[in-house]
Amino acid sequence: MKPGTKLKSAVCDTEVMVIRGAHDAVVECGGAAMAEQAPAERKPINPKFAQGTRIGKRYVDADGKTELLCVKAGQGSLAIAGVALQTKDAKPLPSSD
Repeated sequence: MKPGTKLKSAVCDTEVMVIRGAHDAVVECGGAAMAEQAPAERKPINPKFAQGTRIGKRYVDADGKTELLCVKAGQGSLAIAGVALQTKDAKPLPSSD
């Protein structure tokens, strides 16, 4: 995955942009692999991965090697190899005393 690549879900409206990613990682949404082109026919969503995505949020894996930006929200949740991605918390701004 190259930074700047857009990936589309095969099960819902979710679209993400790769910010940082491992070359061999396969991003999944709703239990199905994402691709650069949306499929002609949607697959059924896996209930285990139906928590949804939120536009503007960044999603990261546990070791921080992969970071995705959600550019279009949907019903499926993001995962890599069946392991759910977590939302990245915003860094606190320094105080301006």
